[in-house]
Amino acid sequence: MKTVCKENQCAGCMACIDICSKKAIQLVDSIVAYNAVIDENNCINCGACQKVCQENNPPVQMKPIVWKEGWANNQVIREKSSSGGLATAIELAFIKNGGTVCSCSLKEGDFLFSFAYTEKDVAKFTGSKYVKSNPKGVYKKILEKLKKGEKVLFVGLPCQVAAVKNFVGNKENLYTIDLICHGTPSPKILERFLNDYKLDLYSTQDIRFRVKTKFYLESDQKRFTVPTVIDNYLMIFLNSTSYTENCYECKYAKQERIGDITLGDSWGSELPEDIQSKGVSLVFCQTDNGKYLLEQTDLQLLDVDLERAITWNHQLHHPSVKSKQREKFLNAINEGKKFRQVVLTCYPKRYIKNLVKTILYKMKIIRGGQVRYCIILTERI
Repeated sequence: MKTVCKENQCAGCMACIDICSKKAIQLVDSIVAYNAVIDENNCINCGACQKVCQENNPPVQMKPIVWKEGWANNQVIREKSSSGGLATAIELAFIKNGGTVCSCSLKEGDFLFSFAYTEKDVAKFTGSKYVKSNPKGVYKKILEKLKKGEKVLFVGLPCQVAAVKNFVGNKENLYTIDLICHGTPSPKILERFLNDYKLDLYSTQDIRFRVKTKFYLESDQKRFTVPTVIDNYLMIFLNSTSYTENCYECKYAKQERIGDITLGDSWGSELPEDIQSKGVSLVFCQTDNGKYLLEQTDLQLLDVDLERAITWNHQLHHPSVKSKQREKFLNAINEGKKFRQVVLTCYPKRYIKNLVKTILYKMKIIRGGQVRYCIILTERI
């Protein structure tokens, strides 16, 4: 098997697919890893795919020049967002000032990248997405818009931002936001989880993975657990069990960032609890373009201690650590076993504990609000 980058280290950015004039590259998803596989019968050995690959050629990463925590002053934006609403607020301001936004949303069971041209269009991008997305085809469209002199804001994971930069080159009108990422699973993992409930990912209209600091999966307003228990999909995700192989060696898990702006959650914030509960975002700014994005947006930004912010976001100093149960979990999933059975096998104590909590809650013996989880503090079993 001839691959664009080192075997099993493909991030799935798909820039190589877009740049190949002979359509000789196919993305292979084994659940354990992604691989961009080259069809040697069609390949003309031009080397374009290797050059554009952000795994082979990561662009220059920059130290932050500004670091803040805060939220969108528009309370509706803040309320609807997973965190403080900074991404949505910046996107809306960018469009209002004549630009176009490119980011990810769910469409027909696939987490695809598309463009927002109006303030109304931005709503489709709202919310965290704890699954691998599909940028195929978007790179050429971004380059076309930039060549026409249009301003484009790309919002995605660091590996995707790096891929955009490699594909389009140094373009004045390109603005980028990278999101602090702890790793992403194959969409097949999400599909298998939904299958336990006789649901089909490709028939799903809407998926939510969290609300503020409360992590739970909701599909078309159907929730999979009682409020005191985290669902199996997110329990596995938060334990770093389900990511593809490349995520554990991520080149972008460091303080130096790839985007004009970096956005994430302000975990460990010292602000009062009533403010944190409404959502607080962490923002790093690396460039003058980043400063422009912040200055044109109606935000409440406060000083934050840089070292504390990094300490509470491990992805700012090292990649996620692979769970000891990962191989066992993914092998069982690949063998076709039901998701909940695999979770029970790999994490019996956690599974049984959650089952007991569910029964007690339904019997009204215990009550309470949502279980709150911070990614970096989640117990690793």
